[in-house]
Amino acid sequence: MTMNVTLNNGVEMPALGFGVFQTPPETTAASVAEALRVGYRLIDTAASYFNEREVGEGIRRADLDRSEVFVETKIWISDYGYDETLHSFDKSAGKLGVDYIDLLLLHQPLPTGFERTVGAFKALETLLGDGRVRAIGISNFMPDLLDRLLQQTTEVPAVNQVEVHPFFTQPEVQKADADHGVLTQAWSPMGGITSYRGDSATSTFNNAVIGEIAKAHGKTPAQVMLRWHLQEGRSAIPKSVNPDRIAANFDVFDFELSTDQLAAIDALDTGVRGGPDPAVITEESFHRDIPEA
Repeated sequence: MTMNVTLNNGVEMPALGFGVFQTPPETTAASVAEALRVGYRLIDTAASYFNEREVGEGIRRADLDRSEVFVETKIWISDYGYDETLHSFDKSAGKLGVDYIDLLLLHQPLPTGFERTVGAFKALETLLGDGRVRAIGISNFMPDLLDRLLQQTTEVPAVNQVEVHPFFTQPEVQKADADHGVLTQAWSPMGGITSYRGDSATSTFNNAVIGEIAKAHGKTPAQVMLRWHLQEGRSAIPKSVNPDRIAANFDVFDFELSTDQLAAIDALDTGVRGGPDPAVITEESFHRDIPEA
């Protein structure tokens, strides 16, 4: 069983996907193939993860029809600009081994070079018009930069992938996305970033409120957090290289959280960001050379 969401251009996308951020290339193909075997049909990667080639290999190992797998990847800021982004699409499609990409995002805003950000998004619009991508979007855009982008482009992004988990819910971002018809997709959806950037006592996985809700449903804290995202209308892309956890993270369609339980998880928001502040992203500090092959 799975659950789909309909994007603002009518394209259907699985609400729950499989992420490969920080997954080493040598384990990526096996993890992707296992996720597809379990039932995931959305795979999320990025040029700057340096594992697109292995994602493509994992998809081929799964031996599914191309139309059954929703492939999502992202353009890094070093490849922003109209022509540069068109070329970056070619690089990503080549590594993935696909003729088209289902969802292509700009990975970060570049506030100090916003004209390049706009040029990059216009390239996404061209790719969409040409049928080389099925949907386009953004990642880590705060409401002010979303507004700036909308003022200078034609298409409304289908997705905004941002940090959202019980300790950092970004309600103002979610509202801005919803007001414009943009789907919020959560990275670090279970707050994994709270585990490896803090101590275990401050991890979402050890939170008493989430633990009690999990106990009530006979589920794990991770499953409860993923179910919270789905019931509140978000897409989520958990990651793991452990086959048991890959399967467990997909086993979230047989229970439902109550309104009070959803509100209790919402109330855990601390307002503390775990990832980098999008407002301080610069080419100088975040440059990454994206190889041709």
